[in-house]
Amino acid sequence: MLIRNAHIVDPVTRMDAMADIEIKEGRIHRVIWHSAGGEGLDASRTGTPSEENCPETIDASGFVVSPGLVDTHVHFRDPGLTYKEDIFTGAAAAKKGGFTTVIMMANTKPVIDTPELLAANLEKGRQTGIHVMQAASVTRGLKGKEITDMRALAETGAAGFTDDGIPLMDEKLLFEAMNLAKELDLPISLHEEDPAFIASPGVHQGKVSRQMGLGGASALAEEVMTARDCALALASGADVVIQHISSGRSVDIVRAARAMGAHIHAEATPHHFTLTEDAVLTHGTYARMNPPLRTEEDRQAILSGLKDGTIDVIATDHAPHSTEEKARPFAEAPSGITGLETSLALGITTLVRGGVLTLMELMERMSMNPARLYRLNPKGITPGAPADLVIYAPDETFIAGDYASKAINSPFTGMELYGTVKYTICGGNVVYRQK
Repeated sequence: MLIRNAHIVDPVTRMDAMADIEIKEGRIHRVIWHSAGGEGLDASRTGTPSEENCPETIDASGFVVSPGLVDTHVHFRDPGLTYKEDIFTGAAAAKKGGFTTVIMMANTKPVIDTPELLAANLEKGRQTGIHVMQAASVTRGLKGKEITDMRALAETGAAGFTDDGIPLMDEKLLFEAMNLAKELDLPISLHEEDPAFIASPGVHQGKVSRQMGLGGASALAEEVMTARDCALALASGADVVIQHISSGRSVDIVRAARAMGAHIHAEATPHHFTLTEDAVLTHGTYARMNPPLRTEEDRQAILSGLKDGTIDVIATDHAPHSTEEKARPFAEAPSGITGLETSLALGITTLVRGGVLTLMELMERMSMNPARLYRLNPKGITPGAPADLVIYAPDETFIAGDYASKAINSPFTGMELYGTVKYTICGGNVVYRQK
């Protein structure tokens, strides 16, 4: 394959320049730069490869080419809840969103808490055309009582460990799990919501919850857990991920812990950096999520955390649900939204066009940083690197919708967003092209 006239934005090599990219046998064979700016990457080679020798040529004029996106937090509902999503439809949504690697959470039915269940999902993932990785649960059955055989799960191929969806309330057990994760050199990711401070989930405890007659979920539910787990992370030395951060004070806590030397990472979702609690009044259950959308002050703190690197990962928390489930009354509906097919566009629309991040910085948080966190050793767009790429038009708009996912539960449906994905390439194969 030959990709011509590519505007490369690569956070690994820090290159922002025009080039042609030649791909052979699933890897980048040559990068031929259009100016002296990139000669250091492939200075020993000159000339442009012949299109006659390439089965496919893509003209990327006007588009940006970056390393494939990596999502550290998706729910593909497989096994047990595949009426919402399965590994193959989830992967299709990922491809359409520009993702070449995703990491599935463990809260399926049954829970991914044994090597056998883990191996079965990994085998399905290998059939999708992209890199579908699987996190294993920290505790058996997500019950928070007994740690899984983390060593056996790691040997089977677990990407990391998480009881996402359920907070780990036993500090001693969690500290033991953190120490095991450090020994295994894998990250441990945490859902930070203390039930003691949640009267009703899915909506922030504030003006909107009062208007709806619901008790809501206090930001304190996240903050007390985040503070505790930052302290445990500092003591254990483990790579600890604070998932889907929603509170401005949580951002401050993470910033302080990082300054003290804790290996703390934080995820921000596109819905938390784009929307506030007011979206619940407009979109109803399609804006119900755990943790909930919070205030504009919280959103601005998340933007500041993304800007200064306190929040180093953007993850979707892709959480598909059926239309029937989301049609229930707010207090009875499940939480979560689909996110893979709008994530890059919301990053460009809200963060890049909003002046929060440069496109290079967005790629750091959507590709390089998550890849490094999960030990994927990203090499960027360089000779010999895997040909995992996304080609997109940051200045082109589209109307969100027409999802490849089984689910349509998104408050962004119908919105005009910048950043159309044109192609997703994984292992040198085009796995998605815009129709």
